[in-house]
Amino acid sequence: QVHLVESGGGLVQAGGSLRLSCAASGRTGGVAMGWFRQAPGKEREFVAVIGSRGGYTYYKDSVKGRFTVSRDNGKNTMYLQMNSLKPEDTAVYYCNAETDLATQRPGRFWGQGTQVTVSS
Repeated sequence: QVHLVESGGGLVQAGGSLRLSCAASGRTGGVAMGWFRQAPGKEREFVAVIGSRGGYTYYKDSVKGRFTVSRDNGKNTMYLQMNSLKPEDTAVYYCNAETDLATQRPGRFWGQGTQVTVSS
């Protein structure tokens, strides 16, 4: 069983930065992990995925060059550094474990989500 807890969300002005963290309990060192987000009235969507050792990453086109996903397996924690934030990045951000690297489909385990609000 894997338990995921996100933190680091908040309110930021457009152009600002936030760093999200996802602390995991259970064995996540051998699986890919990802970030997803859900804006009001929209479906949950893929944002970024990172391989089990951190050597492979893949991003949604609209966040490439602005967001960086990383992980520290020693701390069982994944991060999402978000720079140059835009109002359209406003959403609840979710951590996911066992994310499929090839298809970006989510795995079985989800965190509770953290709200990111970007004001214009």
